[in-house]
Amino acid sequence: MISSLFDYFSPRARFFIGFMACAGLLAVGAYLQFVEELEPCPLCISQRLAILATGLIFLAAGLHNRGRKIYAVLAAAAALIGASVSARHVWLQHLPPEEVPECSPGLEYVFQNFPLADTIKLMLSGTGECAKIDWTLLGLSIPAWTLFAFLLLATWAGLLWGDSTPHISE
Repeated sequence: MISSLFDYFSPRARFFIGFMACAGLLAVGAYLQFVEELEPCPLCISQRLAILATGLIFLAAGLHNRGRKIYAVLAAAAALIGASVSARHVWLQHLPPEEVPECSPGLEYVFQNFPLADTIKLMLSGTGECAKIDWTLLGLSIPAWTLFAFLLLATWAGLLWGDSTPHISE
């Protein structure tokens, strides 16, 4: 199945598929935030930034159409960084209530009143609000689905890295 998909699309289009997947994930996040009114926690925002970075790498690869292996490695690295943030988020959601970290002030307050290093640490380590499960699909929370998506994106990038289709200017 994957082989036939790879045969059907050009190498450049394969990177655009990765970009479109990331754009779709960001659209779902926006829908959940603005339509379903689920406020993102610091780890959710960090995951969105990782999806954005992964998508921009895929887009750059599709537009540039050179150095495909380098772009594939960068996209896989960005996706795996996002997967590590998602894995931490899932871990926080499965902690016993007495082990969940304290909730923090809102991100807007933190950005305005704390040094950048503290803000980044907060965004990557998560807080009490990150342990709350607001939504599930098939028994999996948003961070669990995001972890699955990151692993698929990293796999896709790995397949693109291993692609030996000769470079043809399109």
